Amino acid sequence: MRVLHIARYRAPSMERKLELMAARPDLALWLVRPAFWEDEYGRREVRPVVPGCRVLRVPMLGRTNDPHRALYRTFTFGLRSARPHIIHAEEEPDSLAALQIAFARRLFAPQAKLILHTWQNVNRPKRWYVREVAWISLREANAILCANSEAVRVLREIGYQGPAEVIPPIGVDTRVFRPLERQLDPGVFRIAYAGRFVPEKGLDLLLQAVARLGPGVELWLIGDGPQRAALQSLARGLGISERIRWVPPVSPEQMPELLAQVNVVVLPSRTTPVWKEQFGRILVEAMACGVPVVGSDSGAIPEVVGDAGLIFPEGNAEALTRLLERLRRSPELQARCAERGLARSKLYTQEAIAEQTVAFYQKWASPF
Repeated sequence: MRVLHIARYRAPSMERKLELMAARPDLALWLVRPAFWEDEYGRREVRPVVPGCRVLRVPMLGRTNDPHRALYRTFTFGLRSARPHIIHAEEEPDSLAALQIAFARRLFAPQAKLILHTWQNVNRPKRWYVREVAWISLREANAILCANSEAVRVLREIGYQGPAEVIPPIGVDTRVFRPLERQLDPGVFRIAYAGRFVPEKGLDLLLQAVARLGPGVELWLIGDGPQRAALQSLARGLGISERIRWVPPVSPEQMPELLAQVNVVVLPSRTTPVWKEQFGRILVEAMACGVPVVGSDSGAIPEVVGDAGLIFPEGNAEALTRLLERLRRSPELQARCAERGLARSKLYTQEAIAEQTVAFYQKWASPF
């Protein structure tokens, strides 16, 4: 089976599943990646190194991190060389790149099966031309991989009736995210969040909960974002500035050392009219490190956590406070959540995601 995989990955740890797939004797893998990536953190060169894969680096036109304003600067995507049985494009159906890839398939590899991908779990209003792009791409696609079960529902609501299955495009690299010796302070209950500082992540609720929990509770906020100044102001107003540690963004390799020092990881996301939590990667990474997790019931969080963590109604600071107080008072509950989380994280390892992806190829893209 020959597969051409197109995606805009930036972190090398995200390529692990492809390395595992390429190691299979029954699969030959070609990769197409942007030559450069540009976002709010600047412009960076992308040079993926994936053993067993041939890599084509393609410059992009427009805004690389905006699916509606970016195109690959190529017509062929290496299709004539790869002669793939499957084109797996991790692009949203309403993206310009998905449309571009669909047309390239028609011209240069008409026998190849096209698999697209979606994270979108909210059926939000879209401009007419975005809807048209999505309709064309969905008609061209042979199957869709979805990051969460609500994304399947959204596809059905907009009229797509083809094959669709829930397989997240990213997993946890257990070579990096693994249990380390815990370095907890017995006199402190330490809470952590890692990710973007934006309103939809519900960090104001987390600060309110920390204030209600009182002395002996610390909060580590790992990451950055446009809401940082507002959160710092809120912390001062709540009188908890001295109990918050602001940690700049760290590499995946550095994260387990930080997680080993906290009692619980919290993802308090809140739904907006156009967004709800689509996966919550930090929850899977924390579970793989043997750290208890607490999340809101926004979007895919309950689906990802299952019975391995604690869930509270989104937007409810009082309910979040009660859950954290339960954990704080019960080392037994912390140990139970950590054990269940470690077991559940195995559903989301790079190995598991790679195996599921290949099985999907075999199920929907045969015969060759």
